Amino acid sequence: MTLEQDAQDATLDQLVEAARALVVAGERRILGLTGAPGAGKSTVAEQIVDALGPQVAVLVPMDGFHLANEVLIALGRRDRKGAHDTFDDGGYARLVAALRTQRAEDPVVYAPRFHREIEESIGSSIPVPATVPLVVTEGNYLLLESDAWPTARSHIDQVWFLAPDTDVRHDRLVRRHQAYGKSREEAEFWALGSDERNARLIESTAGRADRIVRLR
Repeated sequence: MTLEQDAQDATLDQLVEAARALVVAGERRILGLTGAPGAGKSTVAEQIVDALGPQVAVLVPMDGFHLANEVLIALGRRDRKGAHDTFDDGGYARLVAALRTQRAEDPVVYAPRFHREIEESIGSSIPVPATVPLVVTEGNYLLLESDAWPTARSHIDQVWFLAPDTDVRHDRLVRRHQAYGKSREEAEFWALGSDERNARLIESTAGRADRIVRLR
């Protein structure tokens, strides 16, 4: 079966309620959202967290662990930023582990945030109070079985794979690239080139998800 055939239709309200069901007072749970570039991970994660409210959930994206551009240049990887080896996977795994074991009496943990307008991450941008029971994290490589990604996954309670129709995903990618200054031609080059190569790798991990979702 194809990825689209495996996907189960769900509404945003259903996903919110499924996330709410993970919440246990006095405990820390982590929900991961993954999928290919343009799958809607950031949007859905933000909507779930907004619906649950700041006392219940906080969003910590994987994108905060993009390696800095100067590091990517030194490694010869700047032209394929977004590939799995252009992230600090070890740093992400350590943060997820710290969030999973954070207890009510522990201090706030601060996570980095990626800023697309400058194409760089800024550290200590997202405060995660110990009293918030649910952390939602989203990113491309939560189910990858190499490097430190499996270690990160071991601390995440559930991972949902978002699988919109391919044409919808491509259209989102092109519009996203244009919104951050690329021409239509440049946007299509990235969306159908580097992004699509990453997408094929990411989609090969879908079978390890707890559920595969097509949002309706």
